Amino acid sequence: MTGGRAWQKASLPVPRLGPYADRPRPYPPGHPPHVPLRPLWICRACGLPWPCAEARLRLRVEYDGHPVDLAIYLSGLYHEATHDLFRLNPNDGPTPRELFDRFVAWGPYRRRTVEPPDGG
Repeated sequence: MTGGRAWQKASLPVPRLGPYADRPRPYPPGHPPHVPLRPLWICRACGLPWPCAEARLRLRVEYDGHPVDLAIYLSGLYHEATHDLFRLNPNDGPTPRELFDRFVAWGPYRRRTVEPPDGG
């Protein structure tokens, strides 16, 4: 095996061409944006798992009045993150439920838990 091939085998997988994670936009302008670093899905600005608290806040502000657009954006990134993170670590990575909670559940279309009716 040549040195080049050994490096290729040890490198991170190339992300797929899913939704481009370009939101939230940097604020104030000139500061690092709180967007994900793929395929690790950590925040480029603060290094926390993306979407970090700052990204969530800024996404809510940026998509104010457009909850469907935000839900679609987050769902697409959830799908891409699930693919990337599973390929990075198929045995000990986050579960699909953990990723759903991280990417989608905090968004605009959360449903309340429905309690079953009392026996009767």
